[in-house]
Amino acid sequence: MTARRPSRTPAGRLPAIAATALTAGGGTLPVDPVTTAAPASTAPSDAPSDAPAGAPGAATGASANPPAADTDSASHASTQFPAARRIADRRYAAVIVIAVLAVFFAMREAREFLIPLVLSILLAYALEPLVHTLVRRARVPRAISATLVMAALVTALVFGTLSLQTQVGAIVDSLPQTVQKVSRTLQGFSAGKGSFVDKLRAAGAALDKGGSTGRPGNQGGPPQERPSERLQNMLLAGSMGAASGLGQGVMVLFLVFFLLCSGDIFKRKFIRVCGHTISEKKINVHMIDEINRSIRLYMAMMVVTNILLSLCSWLAFRLLGLDNAGTWAVVAGALHIVPYFGPLLVAVFTFIAAVVQFGELGPALAVAGVSLVIASLIGMVVQTWMTGRIARMNPVAVFVMLLLFTWVWGVWGTLLSVPIAVIVKVVADHVEGLHGVAEFLGE
Repeated sequence: MTARRPSRTPAGRLPAIAATALTAGGGTLPVDPVTTAAPASTAPSDAPSDAPAGAPGAATGASANPPAADTDSASHASTQFPAARRIADRRYAAVIVIAVLAVFFAMREAREFLIPLVLSILLAYALEPLVHTLVRRARVPRAISATLVMAALVTALVFGTLSLQTQVGAIVDSLPQTVQKVSRTLQGFSAGKGSFVDKLRAAGAALDKGGSTGRPGNQGGPPQERPSERLQNMLLAGSMGAASGLGQGVMVLFLVFFLLCSGDIFKRKFIRVCGHTISEKKINVHMIDEINRSIRLYMAMMVVTNILLSLCSWLAFRLLGLDNAGTWAVVAGALHIVPYFGPLLVAVFTFIAAVVQFGELGPALAVAGVSLVIASLIGMVVQTWMTGRIARMNPVAVFVMLLLFTWVWGVWGTLLSVPIAVIVKVVADHVEGLHGVAEFLGE
């Protein structure tokens, strides 16, 4: 009678599974001598139970206990496998943190390239409904539709700049008078020899006097810059910055035009690359359509609410008699993109302008209060309601994104942080692997 070859039970296969997991996690599995000897002593175990005591099969069966060895191996693997998993999870989390930090530092270094690119994509999403309407309803070719929309945009920018040029010039001309009035106001608060400002001035003069001892006549120090040279350097830096901004603006307009002309070519490329079966391609098409619809709806909402806020602010400033109401209304609409701080800055700027113009606190407080009320009504009622329909955002997460992109891209990061956060939230809601990001940004 020949002995059958024993079959390995699931418990017997656990040591091999645990050894594979520990090797992937960087650990080692200790060798169990009982488990190692178990396969060699298991073969005769199928001998009949009534064999004689002197038979080899009976002696071998009495010297080994296969079920006990399998139980020890299973318990050993069950205790080692979670440890290997924890090691792998820690290494995976460390790699993710390093990768995220590297991405943010790369974005900071490449801001001169990424800011025009992101701004172009946002403008293309905002203008796409107009091009889509001309293509579908008026049967105008996409290239001609994109040309007409871009021509209308450039015309509106030029007309707005020329119409506000006089008001901007008046604000610039009144800057010296504004500075003088603000300085006189501060001097009025600091009147008296025992005032807090006088004490600060005395402390600063003492520090300057102590730091200048031992250096009579400032000998050996760096040459002092003349006021004319300082003004010349400031003008040169300002002209270079204006030229760079104009060049980037032209590049943004060209990129927006090409994005509008391309239509859904990138969607087709994405489906061609990522979809392997018909069902996968249908799912990807539905996901991309939902993402594009949400982003376009948000961009259209942002454009409409900012224009509405500018119109309401212009009307209120005109009724209150504030000079250069059109310029301050445009500033209010532009800064409304920045959450929390934008309306506050508009209130401060209009308050200073009203103090300089009227010379009284009553009208100035009225102007600042009206600007805050308009921003609160449009921002908290209209924009919050529509943003809630598109992507419910967590205020803390939005504020963290504001600080992060301000550090990464400066002023442009402050202006673009909320649209970027909404786009990231919308994409994360529709991509299965980004549900953690959606949970962090959501309510």
